[in-house]
Amino acid sequence: MLLLDTNIVSYFIYNANWKDKYVPILRDSMLFISFMTLAEMLESAYHRRLSERNFRLFKERMSAEYLVIPWSDEICDHFARIRFERRNRPISVSDALIAATALAYKLPLVTHNAKDFTEIDKLRLITCHEE
Repeated sequence: MLLLDTNIVSYFIYNANWKDKYVPILRDSMLFISFMTLAEMLESAYHRRLSERNFRLFKERMSAEYLVIPWSDEICDHFARIRFERRNRPISVSDALIAATALAYKLPLVTHNAKDFTEIDKLRLITCHEE
């Protein structure tokens, strides 16, 4: 079971070059995304000005390929702690919510931007990107 960061989902949805590097990592795994990743992907679809039909197909594809983890009190608690502990090295709200989801569900987070998630206690990261 793996939680995917928004950039990983984006690579697969939009068939980006980095996608192939992550195929072996994701193969045969149950793939989860945070509600925050779904929101970010929907924002991306709006930016692309998809037709009503294509927007519906986009949403159907997202729900068919990924299990969406909704917000919870536990995620909110982890989010607050992450933002507090990283106050001297700010983390975006979306990254903090995604990290909080991984911590709440004890899932490793697959990301291409590991540097965004440094110094988060007990967060397990998986990446193919050399930083």
